[in-house]
Amino acid sequence: MISGLWNGISGINSNQKGLTVQSNNISNVNTVGHKSDQISFQDMMYQSSFGKGASTQIVQKDFDQGNLKMTGNAYDFAIDGKGFFIVQDPANPTETLYSRAGNFRMGTNGELVMANGMYVQGIATTAPTAISTDTTKTMFDNNFKEFLASQTITTDAGVTSINAKATNYTETAVASGVSGSGLKSASDLISDVEALKIDYRNKLSLYASDPTATSTASTSQVTQLGFSSYLTDLTDSNDVLEVTINDQSIRQYFDTDVQTTMNKLADQISSMQGVVGTADTSGMITISALIPGQELKITNAKLNSNAPTQVNTSTASVGAGMAMVESSRDALKTAVEAAGAEFMDLTNVIDLSTQASLTTSNIQLKLDSAGLSSEGFGDFESNNGVLYMKQGENKYAMGKISTAIFNNLEGLEANGSNTYKANEESGVAVFAGNLNKIEGTALELSNSDLSIGLTDLMVYQRAFEASAKSITASDSFLNIAIQLKK
Repeated sequence: MISGLWNGISGINSNQKGLTVQSNNISNVNTVGHKSDQISFQDMMYQSSFGKGASTQIVQKDFDQGNLKMTGNAYDFAIDGKGFFIVQDPANPTETLYSRAGNFRMGTNGELVMANGMYVQGIATTAPTAISTDTTKTMFDNNFKEFLASQTITTDAGVTSINAKATNYTETAVASGVSGSGLKSASDLISDVEALKIDYRNKLSLYASDPTATSTASTSQVTQLGFSSYLTDLTDSNDVLEVTINDQSIRQYFDTDVQTTMNKLADQISSMQGVVGTADTSGMITISALIPGQELKITNAKLNSNAPTQVNTSTASVGAGMAMVESSRDALKTAVEAAGAEFMDLTNVIDLSTQASLTTSNIQLKLDSAGLSSEGFGDFESNNGVLYMKQGENKYAMGKISTAIFNNLEGLEANGSNTYKANEESGVAVFAGNLNKIEGTALELSNSDLSIGLTDLMVYQRAFEASAKSITASDSFLNIAIQLKK
């Protein structure tokens, strides 16, 4: 009878703990990334084949993935697969914590943080390197308003963003050069910049499609037309020099003297977009392509009916890899500067070569704090954990969120605030980037099941009542036995 009392008490204690576990699951049914608790019971010792009640065996987390919900919020993230976000409490920066809750935001200092203010850990971008007209000026100069190009290059080793800007070349361009030696009007100079902008974007896109290609610089086509043997035929207004470049026919009749006529033909060539013409004193016309790798189709060159000697001193070659990009960038820089403006090209890198070692840091999202722009804010977006900030048409890679996994998930210690601590039982954190995909504008919901929770609550409630009944029944039996003794 007394054993029945103790058995009833153990049942009350065990089922009360079951009620606590399931009520906690139900209360967190709307908690982002919450993992439900599962309680297990075990029977206690036996004596003469009679059991001595029940006890709690273990309470452990169920780390099955919860459903993903699309939120449309750019700062929301969900891990689709295994792993945890790595976070750091600013109140205890030496301790690393782990979480499945991805409702992040930009903190007051511009870094990516959880809703509770803990820093989200990952691979931050490097300080940018700049190619500029004036090395004393930086990306913080507000005059760099003209968008030139932007490209993201992704490899296993890292993510690189390249962005080019300029000051207003449409306002600063003025005619330059002298007749016969690259004479260009202001509109010609602007037209050259526009052509080279397109070429730079195309080269960046080509590089992004094959970033492992062997690096080979582009070459520009230079063609020389030798008219020296026929200059004595250039004497009156009926005599004409002509050439067709890319199906555009250029014709120059005799004007004043031979050199003036040669110079004016060169000037007409220079007025073409992306082309420069020069004339020397020996009857040589040189036609140069400003766009690296662009082939100029030169036909029908003649003085009256006499064809000149044509010499391609260099042929066009597109090149490949980063050297191709640099050739195009340098040509664009030259054209911008020829138009009286200043050029700025920024390259920054998210180095992923060490991500497997989980060497992480805070991720800065403000562009000015990262040294990328004079203005701090832009439009935030992400792709599988790689974070970007867009400012106009320029797009900058800001960092990559890291994830970790453990050999024994059940060994993790729940820490509250949607976080867990690692310990000896869980093992050390290892890289989980190959085991998941980080979905942007989405959150992982709690994996607590209301139907199971409510059912278990009723079961625990009835079991609690039954255990209590066994106590009252044992007490009644004990009372009868005492009365019999009297």
